[in-house]
Amino acid sequence: MDKIILENLDFEKQHGLGNDYILINNLKWGILDVKKADLAKKLCKHHYSIGADGVLFVCHPKNTEVRIKIFNPDGSQAEMCGNGVRCFAKYVYENDIYKKDEIDIETLKGIVIAKLNVIDGKVKSVKIDMGAPTLDCEQIPVDLEDPVKQCVNESIIALDKIFKFTAVSMGNPHAIIFTKENLSDDELNRYGASIESNKLFPKKTNVEFVKILSKEEAILRVFERGVGITNSCGTGSCAAVVAGTILGLFDEDIPITIHNDGGDLIITYNGKTVFMEGPAEKVFEGTIDRIEF
Repeated sequence: MDKIILENLDFEKQHGLGNDYILINNLKWGILDVKKADLAKKLCKHHYSIGADGVLFVCHPKNTEVRIKIFNPDGSQAEMCGNGVRCFAKYVYENDIYKKDEIDIETLKGIVIAKLNVIDGKVKSVKIDMGAPTLDCEQIPVDLEDPVKQCVNESIIALDKIFKFTAVSMGNPHAIIFTKENLSDDELNRYGASIESNKLFPKKTNVEFVKILSKEEAILRVFERGVGITNSCGTGSCAAVVAGTILGLFDEDIPITIHNDGGDLIITYNGKTVFMEGPAEKVFEGTIDRIEF
């Protein structure tokens, strides 16, 4: 397809606990799906462009009020993103695209419900009904040599180590590894990259290393699929609480504080549905005079 040239492309930059995104109102711009990946790769490139962990497009919905499409810096499309959805909800509310404090948002995963905490016309935090986790190996997907229904505490070799992981999907796949160690950035990058692309995961996977502090608190570090190390991961925090509950490390219906590098999320899992609550913050807005992609 021929390259596209856009002039005066307006955007907004937001972050959820340091997980940062570029938001574009595609109801206005009408950028084709086949070109969104190219635009995301160009805009997300640090030092050469705006730089971000992804681009969020406001799109025409099929069955709800509004629809989100999420593209990673490598051009891949994500099914779901917890931090991104909070930023997205803030964006559509504050830009008068959909002016309600409860919004049904259509994602590739399905419909999620965002409840906005609005103070003086500004969204300060968002609580997301993330829906039910997927634990079925085939649906996540995970390809084990000896197939099991659920992938709980299974072994995986990454470089020079053997880890135990539990697989959970929150619309996107996660490998949750509970550890007593504090991983350095170098270790997180090396082991995360190795596990992300392991043959067990045909669609790759997000990788979370979780250190339990108590029955109500844990530290999470993440290597995101298609991105790398990020400051936080909303769906990863949800998946970690689900995995921890399955393993008896957390209790159902108890709010769990998950400390990401960028700040804290409150996750509650009732055995059926996961709720995530956290902030979303506007960084700046701007206009790109001319861009070709």
